[in-house]
Amino acid sequence: MSAGPGRVGVGPAAAYGEGAAAVALVATTAEVLAHPELDEGLLAPWERRRLAGIRVPTRRDDVLAARLLLRLCASRATGLSPRDVGPAQRCPGCGRDGHGRPYLPDHPGVGVSYSHADGLAAAAVGPGPVGIDVEPLTRRPGPVSVLRRLLPHDEVDAAGAEPDPGPALLRLWVRREALFKAGRDDVRLAEWTDRRRAAVVALAGADGARRALSPAPSPSPAQAPPSGR
Repeated sequence: MSAGPGRVGVGPAAAYGEGAAAVALVATTAEVLAHPELDEGLLAPWERRRLAGIRVPTRRDDVLAARLLLRLCASRATGLSPRDVGPAQRCPGCGRDGHGRPYLPDHPGVGVSYSHADGLAAAAVGPGPVGIDVEPLTRRPGPVSVLRRLLPHDEVDAAGAEPDPGPALLRLWVRREALFKAGRDDVRLAEWTDRRRAAVVALAGADGARRALSPAPSPSPAQAPPSGR
């Protein structure tokens, strides 16, 4: 990630097949909204209508930042400009557009995902199913008794056995959210901490994209984390 304001950096992309790439970006909302390539005018009319319905300014900014960051990821993965990539959404349940899992209409084999939370945004684009989730380091997803109803018992119990289960439960939460967004459990999963942005991030899917995850102090390539946790 870049150190200067108004810029969002990326680690090295992992190349696939015919030039496809996996790109994952994490940034603060302020970084995204100050990025010179990104502005609200990139959004489709239906996206702007949805933004207009969000009454809390900070939440509106987070949603806007996540949607813009997704366009930047898609731009870097496809080689198109952010203005030439148009993510769409379709609900698998009702079949309607405008909500549900995002996708790139012109790139059916490419998976996309985005996330936002309290001044943070994350997005990912890569071959096949992809899911990404970001949360503030200080967030606690809930007590063990509640999480047992939402997540696998053995994983929750293992995390809850630690002297301070909060951080472990948060890591478990973002991992499960990323897998849920990918729509599959049998994909590569990586999780890391972006301390500069006080964020915990998990990415599911896009085999080999783990090499593109490490936060970098500049747009130059960064060393990857040793493995997914």
